[in-house]
Amino acid sequence: MVSKGRRLLDNLPADFTSFVDRRLELAEIKRLLSLARLVTLTGVGGVGKTRLALRAATDLRRAFADGVWMVDLAALGDPELLVHAVAEPLGVSDQSARPLLTVLSEHIADKQMLLVLDNCEHMLDACARSAHALLRASPGLRILSTSREALGVYGEHVLAVHPLSVPTESQENATPSAAVALFAERAAAVVPGFGVTPDNAAIIERLCQRLEGIPLAIELAAARMRVMSVQNLLTRLDDRFQLLSGGPRTMPHRQQTLRALMDWSRDLCSPEEQMLWGRLSVFYGSFDLGAAEEVCSLGGLPRESILDLLIQLVEKSILVRDEASPDRYRLLETIRQYGAELLSGSGEVTPLRRRHRDYYEGLVVRAEAEWFGEHQLEWTTRLWCEHANIRAALDFCRTEPGEAEAGLRMAAALRMYWLGSGLIREGRGWLDRLLPLHTKPTPVRVKAMWLDTWLSLLQNDEATALPMLKASRALAEQLGDTSALAYVAQITGLAEFRGDLPATVALFDEALAHHRAVGDLMGVAYALIRLATTSILLDDADRALAYCEECAALSASHGETWFKAHALWMMGIAVWRQGDHRRAAALEQESIQVKAAFHDQVGVAIGIEVLAWIAATDRQSERAATLFGALETIWRPTGMSLFNFMTSYHDECQQRTQEILGDQRYESAFGHGTRFAVEAAISFALDDKLDSAAVPAKSEAESCPLTRREMEIAELVAQGLSNKEIAAALVIAPRTAEGHVEHILAKLGFTSRAQIAAWAVEHGRQWSRNG
Repeated sequence: MVSKGRRLLDNLPADFTSFVDRRLELAEIKRLLSLARLVTLTGVGGVGKTRLALRAATDLRRAFADGVWMVDLAALGDPELLVHAVAEPLGVSDQSARPLLTVLSEHIADKQMLLVLDNCEHMLDACARSAHALLRASPGLRILSTSREALGVYGEHVLAVHPLSVPTESQENATPSAAVALFAERAAAVVPGFGVTPDNAAIIERLCQRLEGIPLAIELAAARMRVMSVQNLLTRLDDRFQLLSGGPRTMPHRQQTLRALMDWSRDLCSPEEQMLWGRLSVFYGSFDLGAAEEVCSLGGLPRESILDLLIQLVEKSILVRDEASPDRYRLLETIRQYGAELLSGSGEVTPLRRRHRDYYEGLVVRAEAEWFGEHQLEWTTRLWCEHANIRAALDFCRTEPGEAEAGLRMAAALRMYWLGSGLIREGRGWLDRLLPLHTKPTPVRVKAMWLDTWLSLLQNDEATALPMLKASRALAEQLGDTSALAYVAQITGLAEFRGDLPATVALFDEALAHHRAVGDLMGVAYALIRLATTSILLDDADRALAYCEECAALSASHGETWFKAHALWMMGIAVWRQGDHRRAAALEQESIQVKAAFHDQVGVAIGIEVLAWIAATDRQSERAATLFGALETIWRPTGMSLFNFMTSYHDECQQRTQEILGDQRYESAFGHGTRFAVEAAISFALDDKLDSAAVPAKSEAESCPLTRREMEIAELVAQGLSNKEIAAALVIAPRTAEGHVEHILAKLGFTSRAQIAAWAVEHGRQWSRNG
């Protein structure tokens, strides 16, 4: 668990089983990453590319000041979402209209990090283009990818990952091979006390030879030890290999072997288990029992049979429980793909994908209906868990003729998910792709249109938003859709926010009346908050406070918290304008806590912004300057900027703070705030008594990837000393000096001593002061 205020520098999953052998491959990966900026691990499915990449990344964490980040692409079906998947773990939630690849490139331009792209084979072109663009943008970036094929990017170094070593005839009485060691360790996990003995050694060695050292195959075989002996395993495996020995000569033999193991695993399953395995392949990421029962229980599998069959598939290691959520399950990607092949000849693919879509459409529609209530945060968490399946369902609607309307219904029902979870760009992307596919004048289309307009305005893309707003109004009037007209009025008010304020108030009043007429509580809450905002602009804090209190009371009566937090934020501004700074700060802090729970970074940012104003007004100038600095870091990943009505307050308070502190003190406090991670900034904002120096920030010394000794050697390299001269100066062996220089090259991602020298000159003085 990351300690409070510490910056997370990787998202690598923890190992749940030991890592067997691969020492030479690990050393080679590290060597290649010291020479090249893109290294790709290739090999057949199940050979252990992912596990090897993760171990190498874990070992290299200290070498990358800005972290080591993994992106698993296996569950991503749409290449257009690749950049989204890379941006998410890096905290880039840009909601502007700019290309996300451009935003991401700018974000990492000055970073020193390692990016692990796992399972690239199904979207090679997209991976190649993105990797090329990111490497060009960031000299300090290294990429380690895994794929069944090379990406084909200039400068790419490819390392073929081979199976584990297996016993040979000449190895009798020798140290057990890596394949045998892996089998023995995994078998002992399911059969307590199991080990390699003189009685079973030859059989295990023969089994590993037949499995050709493929780790996935070995692990699946070892899992079967709970139901059969090693001898029985070998006998059954031999039969299956003979059956498939006549496969296409163009297919790699080891891939035939893995397929043989998959076929063998299938044959260990009953016809019902095989059927469920194939049907479960329509899920992406993880799923729960309810989803499996709803989607998979058609002909041949009654609903009441699904639970027992799931348990049996877990027992046979076909299905695994999700470590992050024990009530959820997932198929390993290789096994999911094999299941998809089982399904492909059944004639059930389209019906099952439609059932899958129907299930997730029902889920998101129910989430929208229940979102304004006490289960709001639970729904947000649930939708996060189902994100991969939601994407798959939307993609089905996009690609299957006649399904676009259902896709629009889903995308529109997810409005609060897009808005409240920092997914404005993705939500708009789905709407933009689906709207041209369903042009009939229906309530679903008009809802999708006004939501797309709203998201476009939030991205400051008025050129797209205003014509669509006009078309939305025309269609809403044609349909006589009161709910749509209410949102069109609200969005029109947003579009005119900087113009005629009395006219804007009239639009929000119109929207509020319509929302109340149709019983749309979310619409009522939004309209009240916007009326409060307009009242602040009209310098009527009392009226703004009344609107906020009405919104907060409405939310509280339904157990809702997201809109309540928004109301508290605006209420804090109104109370601050009335002069009650202590209460204003308390309101903002309560709002920030709720927004942080929803991962609503924009909501957190605007709350901290108001706290900075309060601190500036109270002449807590050091605190104000630190908060202003922290905001620079918080806003940047969102791609959005401060709301227009807030800029005058921001400029006034920032200028006042700078005048009180003077340039030097202001820049010092501001700079300290810019080094906060989001978690540290929140901790500082929530504790009025906390001094900025007490909150961990990333100092220049901490950002240096080298040890003190390595920095000393780097400075000697900068002075032009050879390895022999460095050894003499430090009284160490020449070989030791040479090893240190090699480590420095690897850590910094350099290939020459001249690069070390330039880096040392730039960083040496600052490092020495902080060291």
